[in-house]
Amino acid sequence: MRIITVFLLAGGLILGCSKNQEEKQVSQATVEPDNSGKNVRDRNDQTKTAGDQSENEADRTISQNIRQALTADDSLSTNGKNVKIITNDGTVTLRGPVKSDKEKSTIAAKAQQIAGVKNVDNQLEITN
Repeated sequence: MRIITVFLLAGGLILGCSKNQEEKQVSQATVEPDNSGKNVRDRNDQTKTAGDQSENEADRTISQNIRQALTADDSLSTNGKNVKIITNDGTVTLRGPVKSDKEKSTIAAKAQQIAGVKNVDNQLEITN
């Protein structure tokens, strides 16, 4: 009698675990990733990516100087220091998440102050 009880209890626990796993898989399958809209946007041919960075020395130097200015600023968040900087013919495109409108404008101003920058296309996005 005890053996039957143990098997019944063990079988119930196994079935209960299996049911919870199935429910978890179903709920995960119905939730879309948070960045799915951004993925579509980033596939657009007009969107600048790191691959669009010019390889000429002047543009690389501009990007390096902007990165140095951002990493030296302790008031910027980690995301703010790690924005994408894409320079092509003196035009700088800034992309990525930042924590506030102030941080967005600070980064754009720092980029504009670098020698050789003709224009700054500020595509930074404020996230919470």
